Amino acid sequence: MSIAQFRAALGEIAVEDRAALVQQRSRDHYWYSPILKQKLDHVCADLVVSPRSIAEVKTVLAAAYRHGIAITARGAGTGNYGQAMPLAGGVILNLMQMNAVLDIKPDRVRAQAGAVMEEIDHQTRAAVGGELRFHPSTNRSASIGGFIAGGSAGVGSIRWAGLRAFGNILGLKVITCEETPRELDLVGKDILKVAHAYGTNGIIVEVEMPLTQSHQWIDVMVGFPDCIAACRFAEAVGLQDGLLVKEVGICAAPIAQDYFNRHKAYVRPGQSIVILMVAPVAIEAMAVFIEHHAGELLLRGDQLDADEKKRLPPIYELGWNHTTLRAIKVDPSITYLQTRYPSVEHVRTIIDIFGDELPMHIEVARQDGRVAFAGLPLVRYTSEERLEEIIAIHEANGCAVFNPHRYTLEEGGMKRTDEVQLQFKRQADPSGRLNPGKMIAWDDPNFDLTSGRAWLFSGLAPVEP
Repeated sequence: MSIAQFRAALGEIAVEDRAALVQQRSRDHYWYSPILKQKLDHVCADLVVSPRSIAEVKTVLAAAYRHGIAITARGAGTGNYGQAMPLAGGVILNLMQMNAVLDIKPDRVRAQAGAVMEEIDHQTRAAVGGELRFHPSTNRSASIGGFIAGGSAGVGSIRWAGLRAFGNILGLKVITCEETPRELDLVGKDILKVAHAYGTNGIIVEVEMPLTQSHQWIDVMVGFPDCIAACRFAEAVGLQDGLLVKEVGICAAPIAQDYFNRHKAYVRPGQSIVILMVAPVAIEAMAVFIEHHAGELLLRGDQLDADEKKRLPPIYELGWNHTTLRAIKVDPSITYLQTRYPSVEHVRTIIDIFGDELPMHIEVARQDGRVAFAGLPLVRYTSEERLEEIIAIHEANGCAVFNPHRYTLEEGGMKRTDEVQLQFKRQADPSGRLNPGKMIAWDDPNFDLTSGRAWLFSGLAPVEP
């Protein structure tokens, strides 16, 4: 491996070697996990390379192949599992300079991988009155390529399910890491080879996504006396076909009071809350529905004055992993889990077992046509051993855990690595230069691809006759 020879092969492509900046670009939000923080704190690349075109990406990947350099692709670095951290050193491929929105049609948008998702929405709203179906809580900074390579769901999943549900990604352009890198345009089932693969089997440079009608979403916050009442209301909202919503999240007490600095004034002590994003056409019906479920309407964005509205962050920044972020800022000992609760009664069981050790946070989403409780509970962390006990107790009570304290594709349980994906990596990255250390099945030929564990997105399973 020769970094000097690699660098010389790049010509005029932008390269950064200042130690502080390279270290910063070598990190994502892995520190949400005290376990990953301990394991990954030392990780750092040698260089950051920032291409501005597909041709420059090809030059970088050809040089990496030739000189034996590890390449870790990075967007805005808002992931939480060490996806964008260079375990083998080498080079961070910063794609944020490739940020153009390339084409907008009434039903779809095509953008470069580094385009920020909020900016994509700004442009599609202005052009055709459309917006992306969903986005992460880091919408104001996250890149579309990073979301596809490392994300799973987000704001909008209450209507559109997960990112890798069929139809939610229309096409990807990927560059291979070979002696002569190729451009591959992936559509249909081939998209599954690259989506949520952490850039291990091709560098995503362009993305085509479907659009839905844009709305001036109204932020709403509803109070309930306990978490179970909040869950029952949130589930009922998710089951209402006529109530157009983009976000339904549940935060048990004392999350709002302790961690939502600008919103806590609206919440009474001991209240659990449901946060909502409601379309204007549905807001009056929602007000009736809230009253019917004995909820207390704590905040309604369309009734705030301009100064008050300006003071508050968007309500989606209280949900998904922004909930965790806000808690960690107040109490650095807190971490979280990713879980799936089959029913309200499962939530009740977990609350009864753990109490305040596990302040409950749930995002209500759709999965395979059903309303699902996607848990992101906070954890008052004490030790890795206790965290493993909490996971085991969840699983013993029928609640799946997708472990965010692991940095490989397989161990987190978000996506199964199968033989089709492995074969694609052999073609697209034959020397294993791309994000090494993140795909166990590549490094361990004896890894059991059919271990029978729970997976959130298992790909194309055979259809039973």
